[in-house]
Amino acid sequence: MRDHRKLDAFRLADDLALEVYRVTSDFPTSERFGLVSQMRRSAVSVPTNIVEGCARPSQKDFVRFLGIAFGSVRELGYLIDFSTRLGYLEEDQARDAVNLQSRTAAALAALMKSLR
Repeated sequence: MRDHRKLDAFRLADDLALEVYRVTSDFPTSERFGLVSQMRRSAVSVPTNIVEGCARPSQKDFVRFLGIAFGSVRELGYLIDFSTRLGYLEEDQARDAVNLQSRTAAALAALMKSLR
């Protein structure tokens, strides 16, 4: 059985999810069920899909769940950019979030490549 806690991709994804929760807490209340909800869902989807993939018995299933996580992290990248253009994120918040999002995406891509 794989241990997700040993994966750099998981640790980065977990940090990213926490960061998204932090930065979206200051979004307008009108976005509570819109952009905030969508960003948080995609952010949490990344580490949870890594965890679920690690629990699967086959490498093929593991890679499939990593692919789902990768799609979510890319979606989140767009949502961070969109939020920044709307003025909901300050430049330093956006820069930090994009940096962590990019690092997470790169770690997932490298992990998937190593398993194929």
